[in-house]
Amino acid sequence: MMSSKVPMQFPYGAVYFRKSNPPKKDWERDYQKAAEDGMNIFRHWFMWGAIETAPGVYDWEDYDAQLDLAAKYGIQTIIAEITSCLPEWIYQKYPELLNQGPDRTAPLSEMGVSCAVGGFHNELCLNHPKARDLVRTFLNELARRYKSHKALLGYDIWNECNYRHHVDYNDTAVQAYREWLKNKYGGLRELGQAWYRYSYTDWSQVNPPHKLELYPECFDWLEFRKINAYNHMRFKTECIREIDPDCLISAHGTAQSLDNMALGGSDDWMAAEAVELYGYTFVPTRKGSAPYKAFCAADLTRAGAKGKTFWHAEAQGGPLWLQPQLTGRPLSDGRITKAEDIRLWNMISMAGGARGILFPRWRPLLDGPLFGAFGPYGMDGKETPRSRMASQMAKWSNNPAQKSLMDSAPVKGDVGIVVLPESQTASKLLSAFGAEDHYFPIIHGAYQGFFDNQIQADWVRINDIDEYGKLYLPYPLMMTDAQTERIAEWVKTGGILVSEGCPGYLGGRGKAREIQPGGILARVFGVNEADVMFIPDILDNRRVDISGSQILTGEYLQTYTLTESREVGAVDGACLAAINIWGAGKTMLIGTSPSLAYHLTKDAANKSYFKWLSEFYNFKPEVSITNSALTARLSSNGGERYRYLWIINPSECPQTAEVRVETGIDDFRALWLGGEAKILDSHAVSVRINAKDAIVASLR
Repeated sequence: MMSSKVPMQFPYGAVYFRKSNPPKKDWERDYQKAAEDGMNIFRHWFMWGAIETAPGVYDWEDYDAQLDLAAKYGIQTIIAEITSCLPEWIYQKYPELLNQGPDRTAPLSEMGVSCAVGGFHNELCLNHPKARDLVRTFLNELARRYKSHKALLGYDIWNECNYRHHVDYNDTAVQAYREWLKNKYGGLRELGQAWYRYSYTDWSQVNPPHKLELYPECFDWLEFRKINAYNHMRFKTECIREIDPDCLISAHGTAQSLDNMALGGSDDWMAAEAVELYGYTFVPTRKGSAPYKAFCAADLTRAGAKGKTFWHAEAQGGPLWLQPQLTGRPLSDGRITKAEDIRLWNMISMAGGARGILFPRWRPLLDGPLFGAFGPYGMDGKETPRSRMASQMAKWSNNPAQKSLMDSAPVKGDVGIVVLPESQTASKLLSAFGAEDHYFPIIHGAYQGFFDNQIQADWVRINDIDEYGKLYLPYPLMMTDAQTERIAEWVKTGGILVSEGCPGYLGGRGKAREIQPGGILARVFGVNEADVMFIPDILDNRRVDISGSQILTGEYLQTYTLTESREVGAVDGACLAAINIWGAGKTMLIGTSPSLAYHLTKDAANKSYFKWLSEFYNFKPEVSITNSALTARLSSNGGERYRYLWIINPSECPQTAEVRVETGIDDFRALWLGGEAKILDSHAVSVRINAKDAIVASLR
């Protein structure tokens, strides 16, 4: 359900003003058109460097106009604080306050890629008291000016919630790091023992690593950077709430917890915890238009939000030109945005749980390398087929007839995929020595395997595993003792766990354990390691028998001697997979990575493996479809009384299928009918869905 601070049924709009686009002459016409088309929300970039034009001198004129027009046309406003755009005078007056790279040089002002305005940098070093004073003063002034404006909905903090991989080596940040280490380890001698640096005589000798490799000091540095960044995020929230204590605070990430958490701090769980309403950026132009990718982004954001409302804060509304992510990809892979793409991508976001949609642009920028990109309206602000589709979606989602639907949330998935940040970090650091970083393709491959079998898999962190009875561990390379104990207790109380190979191979701080599987996991899985081969480069075509299916292997081969378990898979006569009973629960360990192989090859046997897992877990998917080209999701807004079925056709042609709902169909009332539907019995319906369209129906 939408936050009580958001008055709209479904926020639908775009980022509008990024100085100096769109042209001032069109503002009122654009607002009027947006309101006529059903848009009810705009977000604007309030760039510090474009506002505080000299110390203590503020130019609010353009921004005042945005909120006044919003009030006139009934559009709510989210103010995006962009304190990463610094006033030009700061670079000269306070170079010591700038974030720094490993070479400790003060960076220069850069043009902003997304707005063609100067002053951009990756924030001030907010560990420095003077930097905090400057940011606090600006954010206080910002909140004071707009606190009582009737068009103000709230503030968006820290655009896209991530940082550059090479920051921050500013002296003040390094000193904060040393204080953090003191709190963690106690004394200099203890730190030296932990880091294998035995000759420290003074804390001034302790510095961030100049190379990121698989050593304890690097794990500490990456952990500190992320904690430090989210402390700064909370600081900026506090600055605004000092003036406006009741305002809505939102933020949005980039749905990159699976590939950019270790180096870039993209942690949807930490970001969502700090705000009331969370969101995500996902544009198929950059990521690809395969439907599992868009669903994965929504599911990941929903997992991080942990029950809070989230919206698709930046959803693609137009094409993108001449960018490196597009090279070699066909037009159909998200490169050219058509009206039906808007409908399809909106429906996927809603089915995934997003309860608001904003485009990165209402109309495209005219300056910089992102000219012409992302906006559903034309370069001149005029209507396009895409904008007409956006208008249709805006009005439909805000129709009172859809209120109960928009109050609903996706039902819990059939299985939880465990996200282990420690494994991501270990894989990233190991790649410094020449190994390929496979964390992302492995964990993504697991999601793909379930998705392609119409099994809804949710992302879950270790702290939240009690919410699920069935878990999958796709890359468990590094696990702390606390994590292995937590998993063991979860299984003992009745959980069903499937793990790919080498679980807990590395312990805390990246040290390989002498006994494998690591920690208590040898007992949980009922095996001891017999041998292991880390040979991902020559496993591409190697098949092994797992419960009668010849699946492709990936990443490594770990074989076992049985202690309490029974063998269900072998390679060259040695046990590769085993099933065990642990307390009231059950486990299966597979000493390779079917997920990596599936991600790389889409092999039919590996796809069947993920379908077979539902038999091992002993469940039927909530929804099953006879046509794999379609995807279905259920949502509910309380118990079993109100349930909704979303059936989406992402393909280029109409598709037919029979859809079965295990919990039953008491009624079938179409709320969006992009085709035809016929009830077959109390559990099944036949559908014909138009290309890039959907059927959304109330079931009860």
